[in-house]
Amino acid sequence: MKKCVLPPTSKKASLNTCGKVNRKIRRATISCIDQYKDGSPDLLSDKIHKLEHEWDTERVLETTAASAVLLGSILAFQKKKCCYSCLTGTVGSFLLLHALQGWCPTLPIIRCMGVRTAEEIFNEKTVFKMVRGDFSGNTGEAERMLDIAEK
Repeated sequence: MKKCVLPPTSKKASLNTCGKVNRKIRRATISCIDQYKDGSPDLLSDKIHKLEHEWDTERVLETTAASAVLLGSILAFQKKKCCYSCLTGTVGSFLLLHALQGWCPTLPIIRCMGVRTAEEIFNEKTVFKMVRGDFSGNTGEAERMLDIAEK
């Protein structure tokens, strides 16, 4: 897939991740699906619930950046030194770079740790919902289909 200057939001982290790391994360997801695919509906529901609370790359990056900005601000206020203000500016510029292009210096580290994108987590949840039988009996009514998708 061709890299864009401003990649699609749902793909920006995976497009800026090494293919080897993306494949490792995908293999781990497939392994998890294999482990749970024959589980009871209750077990699948528990797994889906856990996936709904899994932190994705965006949340980890935002938390890390916000913590660094807060720490830099506190230190700059207490020590009255410019270098701590530079920390907040640097973190802010990296966060802006990630928002626009999907890359920042901490992204490769976070991805190597196995932190997945929201789309990767959503896809696994969808598979478990399919296995659980959530998508059978489609009535064709928009409200019913939305109810099924929101389960």
